[in-house]
Amino acid sequence: MSETPASPLPDALDDLWEARAALTPDDAEARAVVVSAIDRIDAGEARAAWIDPATDRVVVDERVKRAILLGFKVLGMVRGQVGDFRHHDRIPLKTRLDGVRVVPGAIARWGAYLAPGVVLMPSFTNIGAHVDAGTMVDTWATVGSCAQIGRGVHLSGGVGIGGVLEPPSAVPVVIEDEVLVGSRSMIVEGARVGRGAVLGAGTNLSASMPVIDVETGEEIARGHVPPWCVAVSGTRPREFAGGTFGLPAVLVLRRLEPGRRHDKAELNEILRGHAL
Repeated sequence: MSETPASPLPDALDDLWEARAALTPDDAEARAVVVSAIDRIDAGEARAAWIDPATDRVVVDERVKRAILLGFKVLGMVRGQVGDFRHHDRIPLKTRLDGVRVVPGAIARWGAYLAPGVVLMPSFTNIGAHVDAGTMVDTWATVGSCAQIGRGVHLSGGVGIGGVLEPPSAVPVVIEDEVLVGSRSMIVEGARVGRGAVLGAGTNLSASMPVIDVETGEEIARGHVPPWCVAVSGTRPREFAGGTFGLPAVLVLRRLEPGRRHDKAELNEILRGHAL
């Protein structure tokens, strides 16, 4: 992780963080600072993490995550209602939805950024998440706190993108532009999926999981699917005192032509060729 550049959020958040144990919803001055900061996150003016183009590493803005955590200290519980749906929470629902299509049943919390062109099917997007233009969050998918989702991504039905708030330095999940994540996949613990990658249905990826190229047997990375490839969940054998067991891994089946739009028929042929 490279050094964090100056945060767009105010230094006052650092002082509040040091005094967080004593903060309550009665602290009006602290609440004003925190609400202003989360409003900026909600508007996309600040974000929890991004990829540094010079180093290709994920940079974390700890102050963004501190602002969100402080929100749970200085915001009181409030009862709300949308139609027949009642809620009781410290964090209200998102109201800034310019250019966003929200299908009934979708829930997004204040402090999540949704760019114009995003489509939310009945799904859940948590505070601190950043979802870029043209992305679809499909039915029953979840985008966790501070997860970073790129442009033109499709999170298929039932996908779980893990969230992270504590510790503030922890790296969130990053899904880069033009990624297709297959149904019921789980991407958690600060894992990263490179631009243009396709994950088959049910692919599970965590920060410590090995990613292996099936053509060479080489372990490419841990918790990072490379750009422009087709990958699926798999196992690799490991010897233990009690016998040989298969440990989970992600297998890269095929490299794709960079920049080429996904051809569903071609992707299906790749998966069928591996009995998937």
